[in-house]
Amino acid sequence: MSTSTVKRVDRVVIRFAGDSGDGMQLTGDRFTSQTALLGNDLSTLPNFPAEIRAPQGTLPGVSSFQLHFADHAVLTPGDAPDVLVAMNPAALKANLRDLPRGATIIVNTDEFSKRNLSKVGYATNPLEDGSLESYDVHPVALTSITVEALGEFDGLTRKEKERAKNMFALGLLSWLYTRPMEGTEAFLKAKFAGKPDILDANLTALRAGYNYGETTEDFANAYEVAPAAMPAGTYRNITGNVALALGLVTAAHQARLPLFLGSYPITPASDILHTLSGLKRYGVTTMQAEDEIAGVGAALGASFGGSLGVTTTSGPGLALKAETIGLAVSLELPLVVCDIQRGGPSTGLPTKTEQADLLQALFGRNGESPVAVVAPSTPGDCFEIALEAVRIATTYRTPVIVLSDGYLANGAEPWKVPTTAELPDLSVQFPTEPNDTNDAGEPVFHPYLRDPETLARPWAIPGTPGLEHRVGGIEKADVTGNISYDPDNHDHMVRLRQAKIDGIRVPDLQVEDPTGDARVLVLGWGSTYGPIAAGVRLARATGARVAQAHLRHLAPLPANTGDVLRAYDHVIVPEMNLGQLALLLRARFLVDIQSHTAVRGLPFPATELADVIARAVKEHQQ
Repeated sequence: MSTSTVKRVDRVVIRFAGDSGDGMQLTGDRFTSQTALLGNDLSTLPNFPAEIRAPQGTLPGVSSFQLHFADHAVLTPGDAPDVLVAMNPAALKANLRDLPRGATIIVNTDEFSKRNLSKVGYATNPLEDGSLESYDVHPVALTSITVEALGEFDGLTRKEKERAKNMFALGLLSWLYTRPMEGTEAFLKAKFAGKPDILDANLTALRAGYNYGETTEDFANAYEVAPAAMPAGTYRNITGNVALALGLVTAAHQARLPLFLGSYPITPASDILHTLSGLKRYGVTTMQAEDEIAGVGAALGASFGGSLGVTTTSGPGLALKAETIGLAVSLELPLVVCDIQRGGPSTGLPTKTEQADLLQALFGRNGESPVAVVAPSTPGDCFEIALEAVRIATTYRTPVIVLSDGYLANGAEPWKVPTTAELPDLSVQFPTEPNDTNDAGEPVFHPYLRDPETLARPWAIPGTPGLEHRVGGIEKADVTGNISYDPDNHDHMVRLRQAKIDGIRVPDLQVEDPTGDARVLVLGWGSTYGPIAAGVRLARATGARVAQAHLRHLAPLPANTGDVLRAYDHVIVPEMNLGQLALLLRARFLVDIQSHTAVRGLPFPATELADVIARAVKEHQQ
C-alpha cells in the first residue's frame, strides 16, 4: 500500500514525449478523455514530427502531447509543462528547455543506452552527470517493467510486449493524478476486440502502471484536481477538425441540403475528410479527389447541382484551388472552403501551426474576386464557425473561406453539445418559376436578377423547367447573365460583387473592458484567442487595465471595427505571421497598430503576451 498522500492542486500541465512509434498521441488522448470524464476544463497541444517515420530515437522523430487541465476555465495548453514523461533521450533533450526549474520528469531509464545517448549528442548520461539536479527526476524502467508484467503472455514477442509501455506510463500517470481508467479500458476492449492477446497485454500493462504508482515509494504525493464549474449540459471532448466536420453536417441539415465534400488529403485537414466519410447516413457524400483542383471543382459542381459544396485543404492546396474559387465568385454560387493553416512557404512545416494564409484568402486570386472569410477562435468554436460559413455562403451566394489552423485542428477541449432548439434555421428556397418578364411581357428567368437586400442572385437547380441559364467564367451581363465584354457592365458587376460581400450582416465587434477605462486594446483573430485571453488575464492580475477584442469575421469586418480601434490609444495585434491583419487595419482605418508576431509553428505563450501588454500599459501610465 502506498504511503503517498493526496495533494489537491488547481491546475497541471503534463507533456508526454517519445519516439513517433511510442504511442504518445494515443497516451495523451486517453489521459485527456479520462480528465474530461472527471469534469476538469482542459486544452491540449499535440505536436507531431513532420517526417512520416524519422529514424528511431532521433530528435526529428520526437512526438509529444501536452495537456493542461484545471478546476477553472482553461484558455491554453499551458506555457510550460509541470510534468514531462520522457520515453527516451531524444524526448528528454527535445523538451528539457521548455521545463521550468523544479518540474517533475518521469524518464524511461531502459532507453538511456550509450547508443541512444550518442544519437542525440549526449556525451554523458544526464541521469547520472548531475545536469538534472534542478528537476524532480523519477527514473522508471518503463520498458523492462512492462515486459516483466507481461511475462505470462507467451504468444507475444518481446517487441510486442515493449509496445505496451505507453499503457504502463498511462496507468502510472492515472494513479499520480487520480484519473479513472474505466474509459480507457473500454476503449482498448473496442479497439482490440479481435486481438484478445493484444487486448489483455495492454490492459495488464495499464493496471501494472497504476499498481506501480500505488506501491512504489518514489512518489511522495499523488495529486487531485477538482472538477471545473461549467454550465449544465451534455459535454464531449472534441478537436477542432471533428467540430468543424460535425458543424458542416449540422449546417447542411439545417439548410435542408445534401452535403458534398470534395477533398484531397493534406495535413492538417485530413481528419475532416476522415470524419465526414463515416457519416454517409446523414446525407453526406465524400469524394477523395486525385488532386486539390479536382476536389474544389467537384465541390463547386455539387453546389451548381443544389448541394452544399465543401472542400478542405491547407495553405498549399488553397493556392491550387484559387482559380476555381474565382470561378465560384463569378458564378455566384455557395462554396465553403476550409483552410486548416500550417507553416509555410511551400511544404513548410506540415504538422505545425501558423496564421499566414490571411492575405492569400482575401486576395490570392486573379482579378477582383471578393469572398467572405471567417475564423474560429477555439476547437469548439469550429462547430459554430461552420454554421456561420454555411449561413453566409447560402444566403449571399458566395464562396466562404474558413481559416482554422493546426493548433485548433488537433487541439481538444470540452464542448457543450447544443440542443436542436439552439440551432439556427438555415433553410434555402430554390426558385421554381420565372422571376421576370421580357419586353414582350412574357415570363423569363434572369439568373442575375438580385435580391435587393442581400444582392444574391437566385440559386436555380439545373433541370428546373423554364429556369435554364448560362454558367462559365466569362463575365456576365447584369440581370440576364448573357456573356458580356462591355466595359461599363464589367465595372458594374465588379462593384456589385464587392458590394454583396461588404453588405454581409455580421455581429459588431465586442470589447471586454472590465474597468471601462483601459487605454490599451489587444485585438486578435482566429486561434490567438486563447493565448491572448490568458495573457490579458495575467496582465490584469498585476493591476493592468487592458481591453480585449477578437475578430471572427475578417471579410467583411464588423461595421464598428474602425470605431473600436480609434477608441484606444494603443492597439496590439498578436499574429502567428509577420503582421498581415495589422497591415490591413493600418491601411483601412489609418490607425497605428503595434504588431506582435511569431512564426515558430507553435501558439504564443501567455506569459510572452502578458509582458507585451504590461510594457504597453506602463508606457501609457507615464
